[in-house]
Amino acid sequence: MRAHAWALLRDADRIGGALRRLDVSPRGAGALAGSSLPLDPQFSATQMGFASVFANSLDAVSDRDFVAEILFDIALIGVHLSRIGEEWVLWTSAEFGFASLDDAYATGSSMLPQKKNADIAELARGKTGRFIGNLTSVLSMLKGLPLAYNRDLQEDKEPLFDSVDQVMRALLALQGMISTATFHASAMSSGADADALVATDVAEWLVQKGMPFRQAHGVVGAIVRDAIATGRPMVDLVREHEQLGNEAAQLFDSGVAVQRRATSGGAGPLVSGEQRERLHHRLQQLKAQF
Repeated sequence: MRAHAWALLRDADRIGGALRRLDVSPRGAGALAGSSLPLDPQFSATQMGFASVFANSLDAVSDRDFVAEILFDIALIGVHLSRIGEEWVLWTSAEFGFASLDDAYATGSSMLPQKKNADIAELARGKTGRFIGNLTSVLSMLKGLPLAYNRDLQEDKEPLFDSVDQVMRALLALQGMISTATFHASAMSSGADADALVATDVAEWLVQKGMPFRQAHGVVGAIVRDAIATGRPMVDLVREHEQLGNEAAQLFDSGVAVQRRATSGGAGPLVSGEQRERLHHRLQQLKAQF
């Protein structure tokens, strides 16, 4: 889940940047060209708590960049939530069995009494089309407008309010779904030990012995094809191979392949603590910005 956390942290960073860019007071721009009255836009901006004041009155009146930017940020959040939803639909299926949903965050099938539906994950996945549609709607509305105010601009409100409302619901619902779920470590461990996943480790083992990766890839690829064709376990074929043998076959032992993922930022347990600390530090930085 840390991979998703990094994506969501980038989303939060983008939202923070958008909020800083929209912190501009339009007061004093008038309908389009400023005012003949003795107004002081900078004084008004300061009194109302804005960080800055507009630079051009025509731009200030017609600008809806901030709407489009927020809608893009939300659409991308939606894409990331959709990916989370897709994985949870898979992970909670009988075929994977990596996790089980709490009854409060799932529904029963209308036909299959044994089935629990991941409705929240599916709805989060489905909302993304709505977010993308709202962004497209506003960009299409803006693309042909002349400067200053046009009545078309009133169409920016509904997509913006809808996207903000729906993404907040999706975030809260997914947070509740994940925090109440039950993880099945044994099923995940078994999946991580699948023979096919060790093929890369065998190729890298050959590289460490001095074989070029292109050649190692061909050796292991042939073993994989033989395993599929004959139905024999890949570990047996590796053990019998003249360039591999018992030492390479030990890569198939439980947990070995996972442990070997030791590069910084990788998924292996040896570097997991470091990444957890980096994630926590970045989260604290973002909290301080808001």
